[in-house]
Amino acid sequence: MRITTLLNYATDPLAAAAQARELEAAGVDCIWIPEAYGFDGVSLLGFLAASTDTVQLASGILNTYSRTPACIAQTAAGLDSLSGGRFTLGLGASGPQVIEGFHGMPYSMPVTRMKEIISICRMAWRREPLVHEGRVFTLPLPPDQGTGLGKALKIINHPVRADIPIYIAALGQKSVEETAATTNGWLPFLVYPERMDQVWGDAVRAGMARREPDLGEFDIVAGGLVAIGDDAAQFRDYARPMAALYIGGMGARGKNFYNDVCRDYGFADEAIAVQDAYLDGRREDAAAALPADLIENTTLCGDEAYIVDRLAAYKEAGVTSLNVNPIGGDPAQVLGKLRELAEHA
Repeated sequence: MRITTLLNYATDPLAAAAQARELEAAGVDCIWIPEAYGFDGVSLLGFLAASTDTVQLASGILNTYSRTPACIAQTAAGLDSLSGGRFTLGLGASGPQVIEGFHGMPYSMPVTRMKEIISICRMAWRREPLVHEGRVFTLPLPPDQGTGLGKALKIINHPVRADIPIYIAALGQKSVEETAATTNGWLPFLVYPERMDQVWGDAVRAGMARREPDLGEFDIVAGGLVAIGDDAAQFRDYARPMAALYIGGMGARGKNFYNDVCRDYGFADEAIAVQDAYLDGRREDAAAALPADLIENTTLCGDEAYIVDRLAAYKEAGVTSLNVNPIGGDPAQVLGKLRELAEHA
């Protein structure tokens, strides 16, 4: 099982580079850089590419609305070149609040848009002229939509790899199925291993039935806060504010993907209570309304025997890469210990 972690995109770049080198030395397999509505993630990824040697680097995630497909392809190829073939392109549709509020783009056809972007990116990395006729994108732009001077172009540089790995942050049934069918990996959120199958099992199986063998192993990346020690269970509640933000505040009533997942796990009443409190401005109440069962089983905080049991649960659920946020100690040491336990689990 691979060990991966996130670095905050708002971190001072020099501090992030120093931490990345420590994580690399501790044997962490991949570092994910998120991008929300703060600093962009690409700049930090480029800096880390020059500051590290072996650790994989990944966008976790770039949204599919604020950059054109060609720009996404250029960005991924550039980062893969800077890192010597160590980059993974993590993509996601984000949500209406960010896309329409921050970027001013209509949040429409997210699954179709994602599908077309993946196709165009792979075309670009193979250095083929970008010719695409889809429901969302048409390349070159038709004459009646512009000057009529658009030309099918191929990327100038020769990418280090023509098959840069693509991972998708997906929650909906259609998007999860398409992710399993056509990409290298999946980034689910708030994973409760024992209940993954009841929420996404059918979608994953349907996608795997359509999957081309040359895509290789389907990497499922999941985890949460991790703390290891006799008193580490106390750190579970550190997950509450972030979980409350997503379940309660990332969206509106009737349109919150994370709230839907919480309901699907069997916590419908709690999901409503969290959302009501959060949208009313009572964030502490929202965090407190999260069930202890959910918090415990979407984190890895406990003594070594407990961690080994949780690692087995993630493995049984099909998780192949643990994406964790270390807490309660030096991050490199915590993740180094987690790697030791994972190797013997």
